[in-house]
Amino acid sequence: MRHTIAVLVKDYPGVLAKVASLFTRRGFNIESLAVGHTEETGISRMTIVVEGDERVLEQITKQLNKLIDVIKVRDIRPQNSVERELALIKVNCNSLPVRSEVIQTVDIFRAKIVDVNNQIMTIETTGTEDKVNALIELLRPFGLKEVVRTGKIALSRGSKYISTLKNQAE
Repeated sequence: MRHTIAVLVKDYPGVLAKVASLFTRRGFNIESLAVGHTEETGISRMTIVVEGDERVLEQITKQLNKLIDVIKVRDIRPQNSVERELALIKVNCNSLPVRSEVIQTVDIFRAKIVDVNNQIMTIETTGTEDKVNALIELLRPFGLKEVVRTGKIALSRGSKYISTLKNQAE
């Protein structure tokens, strides 16, 4: 089972290395990792996707909470969250019929063409992992040149959120 974990950390150099090292030492594989600043100065949020059962999730959570730079750890359940991923996809489009088909496919997925030349189109898409995978598979026959993905980011639905300054009920 895949688990999405939100981790609030102090925004210092080396914190990401400490978190990654913890996963390495314990033999846990990070499937996806996205890191960015939060609304609170000096705090970053890591969204980490890992594979494992509830025991693995519990171990990861306990180990993360032991790190001095970790402020808070939370399991983000798919049924109670909004999850998205961003992907940029370069596709061959060296003829007008191919270009038209690619444009139609992009439109169906509500994606955007963000760069184009005589040979290549670059497409931007956001959505669930399944949506991104589906678009990539439909574009594959045209000839994928390059694909880059952000990894999953997620927020809990409603008023539940992770905060260090505001003491809200979870």
